[in-house]
Amino acid sequence: MGWFSRRAADPTTPTKLDREANREDLAQLEAFVTSRRGVEFYLEPETTATDTTVVAIAHDGEWIRRRTGSPRVAGTIARRHAVPLYEAARTGYPERMRAWNRAHPERRKR
Repeated sequence: MGWFSRRAADPTTPTKLDREANREDLAQLEAFVTSRRGVEFYLEPETTATDTTVVAIAHDGEWIRRRTGSPRVAGTIARRHAVPLYEAARTGYPERMRAWNRAHPERRKR
């Protein structure tokens, strides 16, 4: 019946992302950086479903995730605002982000 079989993906077919990064994504990142203190960027690589993203985390653990389109764009925004940029896959996320999530469970219900 083939319940567990899968067709091999065509390697010439480009990845279909949910959507590309746009100006609104970048504007929201910049607004977050300018309206909060102690912000750090955590770069998340492109996956088969999502474009390259950045998680911006403030000093109190509040955070947002927005598409940037490429690591280069994320680096440009980070340099412009003197914000450190880390690779999330290497460093992980700071404990303050998890603490903020526990203190704001309503945010996870979106």
